[in-house]
Amino acid sequence: MSGWESGWKQRLESLRARVAEVAAGCDRKHAAPRLADREGTEALSGEEVETAFGRHLETEKLYAANRRHGSADIGALSDLSPELLGTLSGGTIPAARPEEWAFLDTETTGLSGNSPGGSGSCAFLVGVGRITREGFRVRQFFMRDLGEEASLLNALTRHLETFRVMITYNGRAFDQPLLEARYRWNRADAPFARMQHLDLLHGARRLWKLRFESCRLVDLESQILGVEREGDIPGALIPYVYFEYQRTRQMLRLLPVFEHNAIDILTLACLTAIVPAAFQDPANDTSRHGGEMTGLARWLRAIGDFEGARKLMRRAIYAEAETPGQAHLRDDLLFQALWDLAQLERKLDGREAALGIWEDLASASNPFQVRAIAELAKHYEHRAKDRPKALEWTRAARALEDSPDLARREARLSRNALAGDALARKKSRPRVAAAH
Repeated sequence: MSGWESGWKQRLESLRARVAEVAAGCDRKHAAPRLADREGTEALSGEEVETAFGRHLETEKLYAANRRHGSADIGALSDLSPELLGTLSGGTIPAARPEEWAFLDTETTGLSGNSPGGSGSCAFLVGVGRITREGFRVRQFFMRDLGEEASLLNALTRHLETFRVMITYNGRAFDQPLLEARYRWNRADAPFARMQHLDLLHGARRLWKLRFESCRLVDLESQILGVEREGDIPGALIPYVYFEYQRTRQMLRLLPVFEHNAIDILTLACLTAIVPAAFQDPANDTSRHGGEMTGLARWLRAIGDFEGARKLMRRAIYAEAETPGQAHLRDDLLFQALWDLAQLERKLDGREAALGIWEDLASASNPFQVRAIAELAKHYEHRAKDRPKALEWTRAARALEDSPDLARREARLSRNALAGDALARKKSRPRVAAAH
């Protein structure tokens, strides 16, 4: 046996052991007499649904309005503004009542070639959450085998008819294209073209990527909402648990997958109450973390609101001094923020402020030290008309990190200095009176 084959078999055995561990944990968690229904449908409070294309399983769960999901008030979701999504979407999503928002997430069979029938990756479970006055409802569409996919997709289309907006987390790159491919495979029309789509991942990254190491949904669930899942199944194992179900038909072992999907969708809804609101008037919100303010300032700069970006960037940098105890920027982000603020100050005619920032950056070792020194050299050459000072800063920059541009600048300034010296000497020579 080759080394590659041996290693592959060891990984396979390790994976099987992990799946068995998850399955055993599920059995312990849901210890109960075996149900007469071999599919365990009743354990999900679900029902078998028949469509013109066959049958599939559906289940629905209500998270009551008087409950909380970590720090989030589930009942408050129904009071969200119909205009909430407009700013974050760049105006592409018109006003729509929260009851018209569909929160969608899928659980899939993984990479193509692993799925039943070899027809590519499939969404064997599709969850759709909706906001109601009673609370947050999650309806899940499940195919017990590949033959039920057409029925599932047909039911999903009909279910989405009442919604105007679809909200996902990385759905624009993953969930929607995957489902559209499955609709094409089944020679059916996907229902997404008529719906506006907000992928919350992009807004969450703008807001939090400078504050947290990870913007995965489960990590933000913990960091922002304060929710710590117990006994959650790792996402990477979900396809293998589904294939195990295909082999054993033991529905109870899939319950953690349904729970994982439902909690993901509930978290998505709770974060939707937070992320878009941060983008509505970010420059005047005084309760932000330094990393969040920097992320919002970059977004304002990208959409052309330079004054708002400058205001927010100043607060992000000087938050600790203005508001003692407020969480401030990490050191590595502070230098970048200072550089960005200097560029904004220069653009908005705050050159004196920019000059002060460049001097601060030039005085200490940091990733922007050389660039700050180069900006100082440009300032003294072109605006202050102090060429000796410009030459001094240029040589200081070259001593730290040489470049062809700096070399050309020093050569030009040196020539100008020599020419200036020659002219000064000429002017200082005493004049000799002409003989008569």
